[in-house]
Amino acid sequence: MLQTSSPVSAPSRRSLLAALGATAALGALTGCGVPAAYVKPADRSAPDASAADKRLTWANWPLYIDTDDDNPNRRPTLEGFGKRTGISVDYVEEINDNDEFFGKISPSLMSHRSTGRDLIVISDWMCARYVRLGWVQEMDRARQLNVARELDPLLRSPAFDEGRRFTVPWQSGITGIAYNRRKLGRDIRHVKDLWAPDLKGRVTLLSGLDEAFALLMQGDGVDITRWTADDFHRMCDRIEREVHRGQIRRFTGNDYTKDLVSGDVLACQAYSGDVIQLQADNPDIRFVVPEEGAELWSDSLMIPNRARHKANAERLIDYYYQPEVAAKLAAWVNYVCPVPAAREVLAADPDKDTAALADNPLIFPDPVMRERLAVARDITSAQRPEFTRRWNGIVGL
Repeated sequence: MLQTSSPVSAPSRRSLLAALGATAALGALTGCGVPAAYVKPADRSAPDASAADKRLTWANWPLYIDTDDDNPNRRPTLEGFGKRTGISVDYVEEINDNDEFFGKISPSLMSHRSTGRDLIVISDWMCARYVRLGWVQEMDRARQLNVARELDPLLRSPAFDEGRRFTVPWQSGITGIAYNRRKLGRDIRHVKDLWAPDLKGRVTLLSGLDEAFALLMQGDGVDITRWTADDFHRMCDRIEREVHRGQIRRFTGNDYTKDLVSGDVLACQAYSGDVIQLQADNPDIRFVVPEEGAELWSDSLMIPNRARHKANAERLIDYYYQPEVAAKLAAWVNYVCPVPAAREVLAADPDKDTAALADNPLIFPDPVMRERLAVARDITSAQRPEFTRRWNGIVGL
């Protein structure tokens, strides 16, 4: 029987920027001020040992893959890959923060050396930096027929990687609004509803710039696939006004869930995957994709430069895009599944709780919700220092 709940917490993966210093350093690195950081296509690959060496090393976030109910050290889908292909996977749960991991492997990538990893999972806003720097290899879609066929059309061509040549979504999620329906006594349908008088001092927003900005822009009617600097500053003006009049209780990391559960906060910016978990204990907690839209994001798989088992990594990625495998993973992690065909697999499961997941729009968004979802254009390296200073000044970082 597929496991139908997970202890995964989305904010641990869509991590926060701790301070301007770290962000400015990354911005400088990705800009033209450090031309040596960019790696040309001809210098990205290494001799591929996949044919003779049936293994690969995969770095991922903690609690981001299915495990056995009785033995958390066993990962059924990963074991299934090994049995099917004969390829052994050294699966390392070592990514706890996008920036921290970037700093960990960047010296090797800048020096054109192997990172010791054949596959990594990074949030898309950070993937954009790797792609711009030329630090990841283009994948061979001839080896990934499942990806080519099954990848959700909404995720196929983000601005930072048109055509998904360098990245493939592992799991996705939605940044929307969570609220306590019973305590609030009404529904929320728009971002502007957060500024209502009866919510004064009982609203929280995410403190991370990359995590927060898209939904808040959508509240101003902005198309986040092509937003401008003027759109950004107009959004910041709005948030500054709400801070000054006491509407926003605070800016949060992954602790926003505690405020919502305790009742200290009635509405907040939130991730869809978290709300699924909260609803298991409190059905009064709701998640809404506002009528003006919400951000659809992904944590994506990439093959770093000089990886020694590229073909093996491509094969593993394609394995997880089989609907049967994607369904098992979706039932465990409860995020938006990037393989829509997995819905039919779950719906046919004999376990009623597992089958019910097929009708959960936070795992398989329904047509109305899909119309409101968009993948945001990322913040460019040239924009990042200025935008981070403005945002962190508002947040208080």
